[in-house]
Amino acid sequence: MSQSTTKEKQYVARVLANDKAKAVIDELRAVNGELMFHQSGGCCDGSSPMCYQADEFRVGDSDIYLGDIHGCKFYMSRDQFAYWKHTQLTIDVTKGRGSSFSLEIPMGIRFIIRSRLFTSEELEHLFPVT
Repeated sequence: MSQSTTKEKQYVARVLANDKAKAVIDELRAVNGELMFHQSGGCCDGSSPMCYQADEFRVGDSDIYLGDIHGCKFYMSRDQFAYWKHTQLTIDVTKGRGSSFSLEIPMGIRFIIRSRLFTSEELEHLFPVT
């Protein structure tokens, strides 16, 4: 069970990053500074996690905070979350160019989501969304 700690309480993380994604995040952070992720659930690559400079994307009332991955805040549109709320998301990297403004695209790779259903026990201890 992957966990995160908030105010001394153990929670099951809703979103994680694997080692390949963490390495790319480190590269992007070295060039671009602080980063954040957003997944909108729109058409085309809109359903892929997008990486932005932390001050280049504004979240709105329709976005929820799912937690941090490798020091980066991760947000998802509320509508998209309705479909994914029962799954733990793991950010991964694959070869290929997406058609988005995400920072990794010029590297010839893109972030993708891998998911698995939470267990009954995990569902009782999930990181709270805001």
